[in-house]
Amino acid sequence: MVRVKICGITNWTDARLSVDAGADALGFNFFEQSPRYIAPADARTIVRRLPRHILTAGVFVNTEFAAVLRIARDVDLNVLQLHGHESPADVRKLSEYYPVMKAFRMRPGFDLKRLARFDAVDAFLLDGFDRKRRGGTGRTFDWRIGRAAKKYGPIVIAGGLTAENVADAIAETDPFAVDICSGVEASPGKKDRQQLDALMSAVRSARTHRA
Repeated sequence: MVRVKICGITNWTDARLSVDAGADALGFNFFEQSPRYIAPADARTIVRRLPRHILTAGVFVNTEFAAVLRIARDVDLNVLQLHGHESPADVRKLSEYYPVMKAFRMRPGFDLKRLARFDAVDAFLLDGFDRKRRGGTGRTFDWRIGRAAKKYGPIVIAGGLTAENVADAIAETDPFAVDICSGVEASPGKKDRQQLDALMSAVRSARTHRA
């Protein structure tokens, strides 16, 4: 069953809305240049209130090893989501402490063979390409790449997913999970109840067709 992660959580109200809508995991962005940045202490306050079955992921961009581990422990994260230029060695080192999801921006001509070097990851997050932003781009990519990438490990599809297209993305890629951010927002860092409900309704429909 395809899982759903709602990323860019900045407050308890949005976390609760996402959980109530049916999300399986929530993402917290610790990249200070992001409009969806949340301080680790604030993320920890939210995580403490979540149901135990909800997974929590921390988004990091070229963060020092010690800082990643400190934040992960302080917030009580389940997964590290890496969006920077982390090397296979960096990922392998971090994977000794936490499951790691490594993000790749799917620019035209991206060579999927690059994924093979990251043999320590638990999943690959394939995201839309934007020259400036890392995550939350609102840009889709050629989802056929996602199905081809599955030979290297579990795939999480991100980038421009909305209630209108998420079912098509799932049908095209058959992913382990989908990662939604801007597609359920009223504004960066602020989720929209109606968009969340519509998104989850579309995912449930897609799950039924996959069964």
